[in-house]
Amino acid sequence: MEESTHGPDGDTWLEITKSEPPIDAAYRWTVQPDCGAVVLFSGTARDHSAGRDDVSLLAYEAYEEHLIERFAGLVDEIRSQWPDVRRVCIMHRVGEVPIGESTVVVVASSPHRDVAFEAARYGIDRLKATAPIWKREVWAEGESWGLDAREIDDVGLPAPERST
Repeated sequence: MEESTHGPDGDTWLEITKSEPPIDAAYRWTVQPDCGAVVLFSGTARDHSAGRDDVSLLAYEAYEEHLIERFAGLVDEIRSQWPDVRRVCIMHRVGEVPIGESTVVVVASSPHRDVAFEAARYGIDRLKATAPIWKREVWAEGESWGLDAREIDDVGLPAPERST
């Protein structure tokens, strides 16, 4: 797969990448003169998961033909719920990801922090529920395609209630 990008396009930057997402560039692009808040979430590969203390590698596969479309639908949901959101950036990595490197980035900017926090939180939560992306973990005794198999929600449908 070649690097796949759909932005930055106006106030939205969507990207699928085989390398570590450009976190600094995403942050800088999201900063705007009319915004007093930028919230950036970066999910990184960690060295453990439930019952496994020795995870050495993660790998992600995606249904790439539909991923950018899903990301765009997610951005539409964010903008519908938080009209003050200015710029949104969503990036996800596919392929092998060494421990400590970023796999996913969601950034939101807005004039005020409460909107940026809520939009970014919603963005990563809905991405995990709606994006056709699967994770493989590798550890000393073997490997597995994730512990949290789930159905993929459609974007544009109401999100399930979240407990805080």
